[in-house]
Amino acid sequence: QVHIVESGGGLVQPGGSLRLSCVVSGINLDYDQITWFRQGPRKEREGVSCLTGSDGSTFYADSVKGRFTISRGKSRDTVYLQMNNLHPNDTAVYYCATGFCSPYDLRNRYEYDYWGQGTQVTVSS
Repeated sequence: QVHIVESGGGLVQPGGSLRLSCVVSGINLDYDQITWFRQGPRKEREGVSCLTGSDGSTFYADSVKGRFTISRGKSRDTVYLQMNNLHPNDTAVYYCATGFCSPYDLRNRYEYDYWGQGTQVTVSS
């Protein structure tokens, strides 16, 4: 049984940083892909970043490139999303999902194999 838990969200001022965590059980992330996507208020779902299990390739949406970093933890079942220089437009519920990772998937995919309940990120002064 696959279980995904996101954490690390919160309220942060513009320009601040947060690190989100995603813990996945039931899937070997060495052979699967992990994506962070977000759903903001009155906005379409947006792929933010993803990481491939096979070779560790990473991809980012243009809106977060240079500010966000996706990485695997020492515990191989954990993936992080380091978010720096946060903007109010980054306010959203952030989800961690499995199954797909490519620049095309980040721009176009709406469904994934599995995803968690999400963690709220609010950027406001």
